[in-house]
Amino acid sequence: MTTIALPLPEIVDGADIRLPVSAVVSDALAVARRNLIALMRVPTTVVFSTVQPVIFVLMFRYVFGGAIQGSLPPGQTYVNFLMPGIFVQTIVFGSLTTGVGLADDLSKGLIDRFRSLPMARSAVLVGRTLADLVRNFFVVILMCIVGFIVGWTIGTNVWGLLGAVGIILAFSYSLSWVFAIVGLMVKDAETAQAVSFPILAPLVFASSAFVPVATMPSWLQGWAKNQPVSVVVNAARALTIGGPTSEYVIKAIIWIVGIIAVCAPIAVARYRRAV
Repeated sequence: MTTIALPLPEIVDGADIRLPVSAVVSDALAVARRNLIALMRVPTTVVFSTVQPVIFVLMFRYVFGGAIQGSLPPGQTYVNFLMPGIFVQTIVFGSLTTGVGLADDLSKGLIDRFRSLPMARSAVLVGRTLADLVRNFFVVILMCIVGFIVGWTIGTNVWGLLGAVGIILAFSYSLSWVFAIVGLMVKDAETAQAVSFPILAPLVFASSAFVPVATMPSWLQGWAKNQPVSVVVNAARALTIGGPTSEYVIKAIIWIVGIIAVCAPIAVARYRRAV
């Protein structure tokens, strides 16, 4: 009896197999679940990631609020001005978790284990960013509760609030791809965290998150007004305080889509070289 050898698909690093979209989605969800389970096993990480923004709320609300209130338009309270900025500041600083986590996985050899599996390469990155998106969702919900406690009020309606939360979470997802590139470049958790701060500082503090742009030096106002953090903060403010919103929301969406469109392919390409 003659045995006929059938050609088998070539497996290179366990990830070059052409998989259906459903399998890619399944792989990404499995990786996201793994990351969420790992996060829950270290609850101190969640605790400290929420304590910092709460401290920022209390500090700016009760320490700096009186000094900044005079620079706001008549009738606008600083707490309503502040909270959208705190939300964005929280998810911006939280987004470096993606880079730190990927760098840690690289240094521990976990990525090499993924290579041996017949799974999509993009699933590792998509799963990581999805897990961080879920974490950011719960952090934003917590910050909403803290905001209401310190006197934050919604000047629009529940749909405006939901729209603001949606814009903020979408922005957090786009930033996760930015810091995924950082984590894959440095391959060390400590270095990833150190490298991320010089990127985060000008985005957060040279923005409209905490003070009106008009109070800044003229040479800084162009950057502060048009950079992505300010654009997203302004969109969230318009959705929660009221007034014209379409221009701010459209600009925010353009920034979010643009960041993902540019950074996601770069991150995937970097992942291929990193492993």
